[in-house]
Amino acid sequence: MKNIHVRLTFVEPVLGTGNSNKEIHSEFIASKAPDARSREEEVAALGAEAVDEKTTTVFARDKEGRPILWNYQIKGFFKESCAMLQRMKGEKCSKYSCGLKAYKKIIDGTIEPHDGEYGRQFPLILPEGAEVGNLQRPLRAQTAQGERIALASSELVPEGTTCEFWIETPDEFVNAVNEWLKYGRKHGLNQWRNAGFGRFTFETLDIEEA
Repeated sequence: MKNIHVRLTFVEPVLGTGNSNKEIHSEFIASKAPDARSREEEVAALGAEAVDEKTTTVFARDKEGRPILWNYQIKGFFKESCAMLQRMKGEKCSKYSCGLKAYKKIIDGTIEPHDGEYGRQFPLILPEGAEVGNLQRPLRAQTAQGERIALASSELVPEGTTCEFWIETPDEFVNAVNEWLKYGRKHGLNQWRNAGFGRFTFETLDIEEA
């Protein structure tokens, strides 16, 4: 097993994904979280000030008030990256991903992003002098009543924001993990990533035997 210490540097802004209405967010987490403890932890991390902004998606915060990513968001990114890379058979960038069968089970069961002590929260470190901002954009949808337009609002951290964490993985999947992280330059994390938000570069800071 290997423990890989990585740093992501975002080359595009990242948008928050948590619903600021705690009741709605709790229902969503209840459908995803493995146990009541993790549901309570994630809902509490929204912060009391988020309750008033019911139409804005936000970042969870750690005890120091910093915006964070959760480890399951990294796992979700790995799954999405592997799925896309497997569509690129014969390409050098997808060699190891294309060799994986049942990749979702592999990621869920054997690959563990953590904070160095197997915690689940990864702080987002903003550039010096920067603050969490807000992005509003229109959403258009075709309905039986015609086109409808709604205004979506999300918290935002700027390009240049960094995030560090560890990835515990069996030796045989190290190269595939590197492919997924490299794919972050093309397709990023969190909301509106299809529009280019959340894209990042990465560097490996350390590799240890787990």
